Amino acid sequence: MTFNEGARMEGGRVQLGGGGGPGGRIAIGGGAGGLLVLILALLFGGDPGSLLGSGAPEQSGQYGSGTLEGCETGADANASVDCRVQFTVGSLDAVWEQQLGPQTGVEYVRPAVVLFSGAVATGCGNATSDVGPFYCPADRTAYFDTSFFQDLVTRFGANAGPLAQEYVVAHEVGHHLQNQLGDLGRAQADPRGADSGAVRTELQADCYAGAWAYHADKQPDPNTGEPFLQPLTQQDIRDALSAASAVGDDRIQASAGGRVNPEGWTHGSSDQRQKWFLAGYTTGQIAACDTYTARDLDNPPALR
Repeated sequence: MTFNEGARMEGGRVQLGGGGGPGGRIAIGGGAGGLLVLILALLFGGDPGSLLGSGAPEQSGQYGSGTLEGCETGADANASVDCRVQFTVGSLDAVWEQQLGPQTGVEYVRPAVVLFSGAVATGCGNATSDVGPFYCPADRTAYFDTSFFQDLVTRFGANAGPLAQEYVVAHEVGHHLQNQLGDLGRAQADPRGADSGAVRTELQADCYAGAWAYHADKQPDPNTGEPFLQPLTQQDIRDALSAASAVGDDRIQASAGGRVNPEGWTHGSSDQRQKWFLAGYTTGQIAACDTYTARDLDNPPALR
């Protein structure tokens, strides 16, 4: 999904570096096995506060403090991954400011967004890049180390297209929607298993990402009156689906050399993640993303 080159973006929407506030601390380590467990637990929206431990990571990386600058046009977003995150957030803001209230009765409140490299302090505790992108409900902030997008391709086998990256951003903002709608706590109350609240929460965030994609190439940029994004192509959708598939619990378990064990799932299977993204994408409706009452997570009602 390519941004229209003339699209404009307000400055200061994305923050750089640390931030956050008091909270527990995450222990990062334990070798490759420990890292895989951490990725399984936190990839795409896990709450770092659920894995509190000892040892605070040191701040590191290329970013200082302040806000992301120099991302003024769609051409910048097409050329720079950092600018792509900012423009994707701008598109998400535009879509959900128009859609969330009419569809749910809850007005959209913009989340904070932070780009970091290496380590970051958050309202949920301290985290390193090893946890992947995540959303912290305590400070209502989505955190991204954009080096993850390369890992998504080289380590997890996703396509390298821009909508694969934009899907990740949309998924994290999907967790913010869940926080606003009062659903995010269901993941912590029922944290593991193929039919768990955690899996249903992650699949719903995938569906919300799909619903954003449905509207994204139609919703006008408030600054220009033209859509932020050019019309989606079939390749765009394949790119997003490849990212959803790459981080399915079954695929990660198999790639780690172990057996596929649904009792340990926290995010859903590759097939489920693709199907719930498509449920949102084919309808554009929040109502199509009700994973919590779905009787069969393998078959979203919107796709029947």
